[in-house]
Amino acid sequence: MIRRTAFHVIPLVAALMVAGLSACQPAAAANETQALPAPTVDAPKTAAAGEQTAVLAGGCFWGIEAVFEHVKGVHKVVSGFSGGAADTAHYDEVSDGDTGHAESVRVQFDPAKVSYGQLLQVFFSVALDPTELNRQGPDSGTQYRSVIFYGNDEQKKIATDYIAQLTAAKSFPAPIVTQVVPLKAFYPAEAYHQHYFSEHPDNPYIVINDAPKVANLQKLFPTLYQPEQQVVDVQLH
Repeated sequence: MIRRTAFHVIPLVAALMVAGLSACQPAAAANETQALPAPTVDAPKTAAAGEQTAVLAGGCFWGIEAVFEHVKGVHKVVSGFSGGAADTAHYDEVSDGDTGHAESVRVQFDPAKVSYGQLLQVFFSVALDPTELNRQGPDSGTQYRSVIFYGNDEQKKIATDYIAQLTAAKSFPAPIVTQVVPLKAFYPAEAYHQHYFSEHPDNPYIVINDAPKVANLQKLFPTLYQPEQQVVDVQLH
C-alpha cells in the first residue's frame, strides 16, 4: 500500500537528479521531441458544439487531471475512481489496492473542438507510461493501472485500434499494457483531490511527477494547449 506524501518522493528526487530524468516522462516521449502519431481511426469532429465524456486512468489522478484541464475543448475534468463498487469508492479504501478501482479522471469535452482520438493521443504521449503494469512512477498497486474505460462501441474501437497502431509502429520499447474495458460507473473522489495540481503547485510530488507532464503537453501539442486550466467546481456525493 502506497499513499502519496511529500516524504514519499524524496528518494525519487535524489535518484532522478543523478540520472537527469523526470519520473513522469512516458517511455516514448522521454527520448523523442515529437508527439506520438495521431490515431488513424478516430471520431470525426462534429459541426455543432456539444459534450461527450472520456474516462481514463493512468497512475495518480492529480497529473492526469492537470493534463486534460489544459487541453482546448475540454469543459470539465473530475478526479475519481472506476472499476470497483460504489461503497469502496473512497481514497483510503482504494489506496489499499484491493477494491478493483483505478484512480481515474472523467473528461467532459466538446467534440467540435477536440476528438476522442486526440484525447487518447495526448494520454499516451504525455500523461503516462503505458508499458508500466500496475504502477506509474513512484506509485505502485492495481489502483494505479492504466485503463481506458470506454462508454460506447465507437470509443472501444478507437482505443483498441490506436493501441494496435502504436504497437505496430513500435512507439514504445515494451508492450503496451493499458486495458480497454467498458465503463460501468465513475465515482468522484473527495473534494481535496480536485484540481490538486493548481491548488498545490509547490507540492514535491506535483513538481517532480506532474508539472513536467503539463510542460510536455505545451511542447508537443501547442495547438491543443491552453495556459488557463478549465476548472469547474464539481458537486461531490
